[in-house]
Amino acid sequence: MPRVNRTTVLTLLIISSSVFLLFQLYYYRKYVSKPGPYILSRTGHLTANDIQWQTVKKFLGLARHFGLPLFLADTVALTLLSQESLRQRDRLVHEPHCSFLCTGRPVTSFALHANLWKYEPGFLLAAEQKGFELLELRGRDPRLASMDNLSGEEIPLHFLFRLHGHVIQVVFLYERSGNYLWHGELRLKAHMDRSFAPFKLLDYGRHPGSYDRPELVLTVVDGIDVRIPRNVSRFLSEQRQARFLECRYRDARNFLQLYPDDVSADAVDFRRKVKSLLHLAGRTLAQLDVPFWLSSGTCLGWFRQCSVISYSRDVDIGIFIGDFRPDIVSAFRSAGLSLKHKFGKVEDSLELSFLSEDVKLDIFFFYGEGDVVWNGGTQAKSGKKFKYIFPRFSLCWAELLELKVRVPCETLDYVTANYGATWSVPVRSWDWKKSPSNVQRNGEWPRVEWAELIQVY
Repeated sequence: MPRVNRTTVLTLLIISSSVFLLFQLYYYRKYVSKPGPYILSRTGHLTANDIQWQTVKKFLGLARHFGLPLFLADTVALTLLSQESLRQRDRLVHEPHCSFLCTGRPVTSFALHANLWKYEPGFLLAAEQKGFELLELRGRDPRLASMDNLSGEEIPLHFLFRLHGHVIQVVFLYERSGNYLWHGELRLKAHMDRSFAPFKLLDYGRHPGSYDRPELVLTVVDGIDVRIPRNVSRFLSEQRQARFLECRYRDARNFLQLYPDDVSADAVDFRRKVKSLLHLAGRTLAQLDVPFWLSSGTCLGWFRQCSVISYSRDVDIGIFIGDFRPDIVSAFRSAGLSLKHKFGKVEDSLELSFLSEDVKLDIFFFYGEGDVVWNGGTQAKSGKKFKYIFPRFSLCWAELLELKVRVPCETLDYVTANYGATWSVPVRSWDWKKSPSNVQRNGEWPRVEWAELIQVY
């Protein structure tokens, strides 16, 4: 039997290895590196999770290359990343390579601080070369809107990148004067492709939203470097309650053309005091984790004229009685306010009033009753009780005097209930016992309880 030449065997092995290597390079260039429906799955099979993982990985790689500090804002992915869910999923991980980013949805949401975005054609071109399709949605910049300028320049609000049927949503967050972040509504223009994305599944864009500035941390999720909010639970809680209502500048300008604003020194000084008092109230109640909203005349001023009513002489806010804290009085006293009066009790018609300089802060506590809510009022000299009835409402964010505050989302219904159909007409003579459209008599406090339930300081 002839002896096999070692050199010949070595040559054949080298040739075979080279052919196999060339085949691998050909396969990579043809099916992986080029855009198209063919993806080399990490599991060996083409699945929706594989598509999502590779799309996110490719997109974040592009963002990192161009220095765009995106952070994960996807509500489903962040929920999976929460501490409680982490403990649960430790026992139920079916896809160990993609346990959090692979949400089973055809969309993944990221956010970007807009001041870090410089329109970079290189990034968009590179995304296109990687196979991403782009739908860019713009809208007017509300920060430029005012009573004098209603046009506003257009700014990017949402970018939607699509690859292999998976959509990456990038939400632009803008700094507002009240020291918070804001994103705009996602509105498709007539010429845009309404089948580009599953718009009903998007986490952001049904309405404008506002957020406190989140602290971000860089971590590794499913093998990918990604920024996430340090306090995931708080961010998710904010996202669920983020709806923002813009001031109605056009209607406010029309109102002020009919009823010019008071520009006297006293009116200017009053607005300054109201701004200071509102900011103080916001800080104090935030420390107690007590949500509040603009009520009565303060709400009317925001809704009608994007400001405060200079002849009202007070600030009105509402709090649901379920959010009452026994230390509210001591907290406001520690903040420098004096208690002017305390009417009612936690179970019925509670009302607090504080004084800062010569401006009063009235806190009305609201009670639920069927399909309505109401707050109480008390006449100190007679013990008579009154109640003011409103249709149930949800809360939205707004801005007044450079402060992010809550207002009833159904503001028109709220204002109309309190002031009637003629709410747009100023009324300087106001009797709180008779003038409101929604006031009702509600009995009297027993005289033996006056000392406890009617306290005037």
